[in-house]
Amino acid sequence: MQIWSGVVSIVLIEGENFLAMDDNGLSDPYVKFKLGNEKYKSKFKAKTLNPRWLESFDLHMYDEKSKHLEISVWDRDMTGKDDFMGRVVIDLSKIEKEKTHELTEQLEDGAGSIKLLLTISGTSGTETVTDLANYTPNWKDRDEIVYSYGIAKSLTNFKDVGWLQVKVIKAQGLSAADLGGKSDPFCVLQLTNDRLQTQTEYKTLNPEWQKVFTFKVKDIHSILDVTVYDEDRDKKSEFLGKICIPLLSITNGERKWYALKDKKLLHCAKGDIQLEMEVVFNHVKAALRTLNPREEMYLQPEPKFKINVLKANAERVSKLVSSIISVGQFLQSCWSWQSKPRSGLAFIAFLVIVWNFEIYLLPVTILLVLLWNLMAQQLISSFMTDSHVSQVHSDPDDDDEDDNDDDDKDTKEEKKSFKEKLDAIQNVCLQVQEGLDGISSFGERIKNTFNWTVPWLSIMACIVLCLVATLLYVIPLRWLVLAWGINKFTKKIRKPNAIPNNEVLDFLSRVPSDQELTFYREFHLGSMSNTVSSKKKKYA
Repeated sequence: MQIWSGVVSIVLIEGENFLAMDDNGLSDPYVKFKLGNEKYKSKFKAKTLNPRWLESFDLHMYDEKSKHLEISVWDRDMTGKDDFMGRVVIDLSKIEKEKTHELTEQLEDGAGSIKLLLTISGTSGTETVTDLANYTPNWKDRDEIVYSYGIAKSLTNFKDVGWLQVKVIKAQGLSAADLGGKSDPFCVLQLTNDRLQTQTEYKTLNPEWQKVFTFKVKDIHSILDVTVYDEDRDKKSEFLGKICIPLLSITNGERKWYALKDKKLLHCAKGDIQLEMEVVFNHVKAALRTLNPREEMYLQPEPKFKINVLKANAERVSKLVSSIISVGQFLQSCWSWQSKPRSGLAFIAFLVIVWNFEIYLLPVTILLVLLWNLMAQQLISSFMTDSHVSQVHSDPDDDDEDDNDDDDKDTKEEKKSFKEKLDAIQNVCLQVQEGLDGISSFGERIKNTFNWTVPWLSIMACIVLCLVATLLYVIPLRWLVLAWGINKFTKKIRKPNAIPNNEVLDFLSRVPSDQELTFYREFHLGSMSNTVSSKKKKYA
């Protein structure tokens, strides 16, 4: 039985308009959190009055202790005692549980403001609203939810795209993280910046959480991260397994087992988890949201330079370049008449297309390519039996070694100048690594759009292309360009807080790259034990 009544999850985002405490008119602020006897402190940010931290903290709430969260801001002083800058107290008893709140709290005496995400979750007991023992399906409530996201509500509250319900039933066969051969597992669900978690089930490898959570969906292309941890009261929680589920891949009402993966989502981890999910959303709102920038995810792993990642990105770019070269070689073969029938047909097609070309035929051509690929895929799938995506059988120890590559780089004997040079080289290599990833991902997203990897997005592309072709056919091009230019030039005047964006790039950002598809694929249940047994046979 867990001794705490809830977990207070905090994401410290940023501060604004802090007081200047140093002679240079700036400060080196950091934040302290206190709940009962539990305390945490953030990193300090040097020489700024508007710091941005992006750090997370978990504090435990107890029934018999104070429910007041004290947040204080301090200025780090290298020589003397740190200076107090301001404080604010949040009464957690007034905060709605099992929901992520974005708060902007003003410090006392006008000492600035602090922005954070706060969630009270992990509650236990059959009296909690998230417990399945208290949950009774109400078809009337569900009909109201479906109606609220129906076509009739397409022009209201564009930020509220849909509704997601997740039932976390149980897990089985988890890894033993404690000395007694057991674990203290709990499950964390994260949808972009919204984060909820179950209670902890102690001393078991087969926990039964029986929880139901709901999320507001702001972008139908968001990914639901489900992670299982082992609770350790003295140390940081230990990772046990994880899965990533795109919302568009959810089958409503299906109770399903998922095989857990490792941190990098490339290999199997020990154990499976059972979930039941339902998502309801408005297609018009979702389409409009697709043409706008994605919501910023506050907590993301900091990119690190790794040789194997650089090589993988270089290979992805080389595949993209080879595809472009193959198209050029095909055109060259037509021009050089290597195959007379093919070159003759290409020449006739060229004359007909150029002679009859109109601007509206451009989106029509792209639409025809999309439909051709759809028919080709359906024909191929009709001759093939259904099969799961094969797993990667590379040794996971290779990736574990990469996680520790960045440790122990600096020794006491190194000179500062050498360390700075090493950091500069590493930063350049990281920029090259991320640049190659961006180029390859861009090409893969275009390919996956035409391959109908995400049918909803490809259907949306077809609808948009039909509309564009119709507009180009009916309205003169100069009027369309004039309307586009007026919109771009006046957007900042009409909407001062609007974020500059490119609708095509925003659409492509929702299409998964090949690397992301490997993260989302599902493994066979029990595949971890099969992998282990095959390794034993290999080394026997």
